[in-house]
Amino acid sequence: MKENGIGEKYGENVLFDISPPEYSGVFCANGENSKKKVCLTVFFRFHHMIVTKLRIIRIVKRISRTKRKRCSIMRFDDGYHPTEPNIPDNPNVQPPTFSGSPQQSGSYYSPRSGESSSDYPGYGGTRSPYSGGRPNGPNPPGGGNYYDSDLDGEPKKPRSRKFLKAIAVFACVALIGYTSIQCYQFATEHESMQKFFGGKDASKISEEQADSDGSKQTNGNQTSKTAQSNSSVVPQDWIQLAAREGAMNIPDIVDKVMPSSVGVSATFVAQTQSFPMWGFGEPQVYEKEMTGTGTGVIMSKDGYIITNAHVIFDHESQYKCGLAKEIQVVLNEECYEGETQFEAEVVGYDSEEDLAVLKINTDQELVPAEFGSSDELRVGELVIAIGNPLGFDLFGSVSTGIVSALNREMTINEVTMRLIQTDTAINAGNSGGPLINSFGQVVGINSAKLSSSYYGEASVEGLCFAIPMTHAKSVIDDLITFGFVRGKPLIGIGGQDVTESVSQAYGLPMGIYVREVNEGGAADLAGIEVGDIIIAVNGETVTTYEELNAMKSQFKAGDTITLTVTRNQQDIDFSVVLQEKQPVEEDAQAQG
Repeated sequence: MKENGIGEKYGENVLFDISPPEYSGVFCANGENSKKKVCLTVFFRFHHMIVTKLRIIRIVKRISRTKRKRCSIMRFDDGYHPTEPNIPDNPNVQPPTFSGSPQQSGSYYSPRSGESSSDYPGYGGTRSPYSGGRPNGPNPPGGGNYYDSDLDGEPKKPRSRKFLKAIAVFACVALIGYTSIQCYQFATEHESMQKFFGGKDASKISEEQADSDGSKQTNGNQTSKTAQSNSSVVPQDWIQLAAREGAMNIPDIVDKVMPSSVGVSATFVAQTQSFPMWGFGEPQVYEKEMTGTGTGVIMSKDGYIITNAHVIFDHESQYKCGLAKEIQVVLNEECYEGETQFEAEVVGYDSEEDLAVLKINTDQELVPAEFGSSDELRVGELVIAIGNPLGFDLFGSVSTGIVSALNREMTINEVTMRLIQTDTAINAGNSGGPLINSFGQVVGINSAKLSSSYYGEASVEGLCFAIPMTHAKSVIDDLITFGFVRGKPLIGIGGQDVTESVSQAYGLPMGIYVREVNEGGAADLAGIEVGDIIIAVNGETVTTYEELNAMKSQFKAGDTITLTVTRNQQDIDFSVVLQEKQPVEEDAQAQG
């Protein structure tokens, strides 16, 4: 018997065969591309699927029919079933004889023996197979046999064949899936089917596969080369990426600059007044001392130290204490032995530049800092700050960051400055400390931090500023040589802004109301008087004192400018020769 595919044969009848027919690939064997032949091939595939499905359904019906024949219950011709048959108890008593044919009198055909079980006319055999071994009694009127109580009642319902139906459905689904896979493989493997369904030629597909394989190989080579190169490169953190080429590491930078960083303590005297409770008597003046701390940088071995002017001179607080009564410089105890606290004298300071120079006398071998050029800084470059935040309890704290911006114009206390912006942590107490580059060079003097109070309720973090060292160098040289910064222009007036509301209320032009004129100053010599309102500088309108100072800072001492003032509702021009600003006024204010 020959085996064909997966099917099983009984004789010559195929019971189940899902193998594809032999003619499935006949028309494509010779490479022809006819669409007609391709359509016939697809038709034969589906025809084979349908025939196989019908075979499965026919086999399932045959199995179901055979099982129903074997399990069926014999029924009699008549449906009369008495509940209590009158069967004589005495076996010697002969039952009455009924006339009629054996089939009419209740005889039945046994499917097991193939013969009738009736031994007497009118009886259903010697003993009924359903009577429990008792002799058969007379047939009830109308024919039929007596039944035991087990067969009384309604006829049994046919059993449900859900299981067989589920098997048939599963077989059909499996067959359909198998046939679909075969058709898909056939369509993708043959060029004629690809053309029929609008696909690409085999040559094009082979070329694309070759190109993709080549690109994959190229990408693989590049990936392997990249992996090899990456394996040879050591991962770097942001500090190494932000530092310059050939830069020092941070611990070495700290070891280099820490001996040059000092603490500055300034004691101020604040005056307050108290008034009598009931208004009788004169008010009494009380003095109290206040101490502020900051940071400084040693610039020379002979004791010159750089710091911020606001560390030693107070003109920002409500007390306006002026110059500090006593100033002390504290060295780092971890870097110096012996005495580390010294009295310092003020060499010079400039509040507008926010720089001051101090001098201490000591036998200690001071370590001066190395200064670099702030012009070489780049945005994003690594910078380090050293200072004493919140007092000397945190002496010598180190923080790192990057340069956020260069030449940032900021107006602080009505003074416009160009500063280095950084996100390095600079807090109260860090003022006057060094801002250091990745080579351990001081490139800036930490000056200010914008807090949330500067912008109202806005949250401000990471906005810190430092004075560029290139600009600070010329200021420091003037402070050491002359005690003040030379060449700064001075008009010699004191004024107040005329705001828009005041202008509308009193009918005055917006500008700077002159409240004070320094005797012998540039404005006095030009003829400007108290009560005048400055409205323009060299023809450009100014409305605030800040704008006037900004215009003035563009000139030097000795330059001539034209001020336009309003006097008695008339505009008058005055030529003013700017004088050089001297620190005498600030000293006098500091002394009271």
